[in-house]
Amino acid sequence: MFVSYKWLKDYVDLSGITAEELAEKITRSGIEVEGVEVLNQGISGVVVGHVLEREQHPNADKLNKCLVDIGQDEPVQIICGAPNVDKGQKVAVATVGAVLPGNFKIKKAKLRGEESNGMICSLQELGIEGKLVPKEYAEGIFVFPGDVQPGADALQQLNLDDEVLELGLTPNRSDALSMLGVAYEVAAILNREVKLPEISYETEGEKTSDYISVNIEAKQENPHYTAAIVRNVTIAPSPLWMQTRLMAAGIRPHNNVVDITNYVLIEYGQPLHAFDYDRFGSKEVVIRMAQTGEKLLTLDDKERELKEDQLVITNGKVPVALAGVMGGADSEVKEDTVNVLLESAYFDGQTVRRASKDHGLRSEASARFEKGVAPERVIDAARRAVQLLVQYAGGEAAEGFAEVKHHAPEPKTIFISEEKINSVLGMSISEEEIKSILLRLGFAVETQGDKLSVTVPTRRGDITLEEDIVEEVARLYGYDNIPSTLPLFRSTPGKLTEYQAKRRKVRQYLEGAGLLQAITYSLTSKEKAVQFALKETEMTRLSLPMSEDRSVLRQSLLPHLLEVLNHNLSRQMDQAAVYETGSVFLTKGKDEQPVEKEHLAGAITGLWEQHQWQGEKKPLDFFVVKGILDGLFSELGLSEQVEYKAAARDGLHPGRTAELYINGVLAGAVGQLHPTIQKEMDLSETYVFELMLEDLMEQEIGEIQYTVIPRYPSITRDIALVVDKEVAAGEMLSVIKAAGGTLLKEAVIFDLYEGDRMEEGKKSVAFSILYLDPERTLTDEEVTKAHEKVLNAVSEKFGAALRG
Repeated sequence: MFVSYKWLKDYVDLSGITAEELAEKITRSGIEVEGVEVLNQGISGVVVGHVLEREQHPNADKLNKCLVDIGQDEPVQIICGAPNVDKGQKVAVATVGAVLPGNFKIKKAKLRGEESNGMICSLQELGIEGKLVPKEYAEGIFVFPGDVQPGADALQQLNLDDEVLELGLTPNRSDALSMLGVAYEVAAILNREVKLPEISYETEGEKTSDYISVNIEAKQENPHYTAAIVRNVTIAPSPLWMQTRLMAAGIRPHNNVVDITNYVLIEYGQPLHAFDYDRFGSKEVVIRMAQTGEKLLTLDDKERELKEDQLVITNGKVPVALAGVMGGADSEVKEDTVNVLLESAYFDGQTVRRASKDHGLRSEASARFEKGVAPERVIDAARRAVQLLVQYAGGEAAEGFAEVKHHAPEPKTIFISEEKINSVLGMSISEEEIKSILLRLGFAVETQGDKLSVTVPTRRGDITLEEDIVEEVARLYGYDNIPSTLPLFRSTPGKLTEYQAKRRKVRQYLEGAGLLQAITYSLTSKEKAVQFALKETEMTRLSLPMSEDRSVLRQSLLPHLLEVLNHNLSRQMDQAAVYETGSVFLTKGKDEQPVEKEHLAGAITGLWEQHQWQGEKKPLDFFVVKGILDGLFSELGLSEQVEYKAAARDGLHPGRTAELYINGVLAGAVGQLHPTIQKEMDLSETYVFELMLEDLMEQEIGEIQYTVIPRYPSITRDIALVVDKEVAAGEMLSVIKAAGGTLLKEAVIFDLYEGDRMEEGKKSVAFSILYLDPERTLTDEEVTKAHEKVLNAVSEKFGAALRG
């Protein structure tokens, strides 16, 4: 809802408070003001000019040379390219030195040899959106009515010296979808009176009932309908003040009759519709549900097929309007309209919403009916519109209204005690102050025993419960005035569980290693649900998915992480490394409740390190990712329990993939993405891992054992063993550690050779083995004896021979 600050002053005294201050107070009372737009911000030096002469530019077919009176001693010459500029017009002129939106400064210029001292402006050039400019001025300059004086402030004439508050309304606050509704709210906040429009007009001798009658067949969908007749109107532009107020509210002006219905819509929040009485086709208005197969040509020149659950306005024979949504083209008010049939009604919001949705038609009227209009304003809004039609369209009002009213919502009465309000708010507000707040809101309040009887006007349809009254008191009293108190009970300090602490450690480690955390959807497609799954089970499908791409619960985190990589690389990033901790969903059957298991997954692609100054680049490979995981296991105290085994898994490179086992149980996988998938996803060489995080963190870890720094020297022996290519180096390492006994403290692989000098089908793996006794210095004989046990073990197990 756009609220003009100057327009609001018609209903509430705003003296002493600026638009910014008002916005702050409204926001603090519960309705968010999303912004305050100063319409003339950055604009200066724009005045009203009178075009005294216009002639064709001697050197340009599409330019005009104009002599313009701008209220100075002498008229000035301005070159203008607008097709509609002409002699005698009053126009907006940006004088030399003026500033227009976008910090566009006006200077003296020569256009095709002719001097130009300023610029004749269109409304768009003054900062008004093109969609709000009246159609006759959409392609040219704006022309003022003839009663403005040259030299006057053009921004003031166009009401651009105004500020507009944009209210972000929640669906329950439909009462604030009108200027009067906002006025009631502001008056309550400021504790001031609301000034309602004074409505009075003279009627001609004829009665409305002589021209039209009303028959409501759909009583539930349309409990109240009112029709008025205004004769002998003259279709013309509406007054400039009305046009500018409508534009500030986000509505494009059309003509005086249509603009008046829109003006009253914004003012009262009550949608109206004007029919051309002479084109209406009968003297009877019949409101009923549409019949199957009926069609209606709406104001947007589209023929629409109606349904049986849609409410229509008819002339007793055929539909002339889709109730509460849009009128029909056949009875539209046009330039030759003389007599107007004015409709003001209360339509059921659900019925209007259904029709609006079915036809894809959203209008200011339908939005208000859907959320709920004030039933008591049906007649007031009709009277206000008739007054304006008489005043600004020269109409003659017929006496009375053609009205049918079957039922209408009654004001709701709620009983509540002072004690209830204070107990909910934790405050001590007196009964008198509570009554004062409710009276400021326009509620009727009486004391009945120990309770207050609060009668809520029907314009506030959101107030139905005691708790609603409590909220109204709280927000008007001021949320800032609610005292802050400490809990009056014993409390225990919070702390992380052991699991939470470990998970935080995992995240901190991975972020320290250079990976960024990602959060992806738990819902995915059927194709991606089981892709890369460590344990594949039955898929868990949603009963009512929003789309097929989000219809199944995931069993792996990796598919969406790969999408994250693709998204980043497509935006000119040369490296991306992400991880996620999240749930996967496993089930044993179709009717089984899925089990959530927390997994950890990561995906890395691109150069791992790049030092441009040193000219050094380190490409990503399997061992970079393995090193990250080794460091993680070390952080969790699981280094001795984890074992890597070469494996082949769907979606991963067959020669660069390993499964991880903890105490012999599968706990995850790591490897390179399969080249075909890399190509499909437009990724460079990419490595991924996924671990069953829950299983990892539930492992029992022994107490940390500290050892003294050795006082005695160690002895290192390096060996290169020739074995078959199929032998896993990791298995050899395990055998070496087991065979070395207590003296072997460390064994690492430091070289692999498969060159030309190696026998076909063989490879050489080099190990560095460290022997140490913390209590004494080892002798060569002792080390040789332990080392021979190692050599014998690998020889027996793998047929390994020392490389010559």
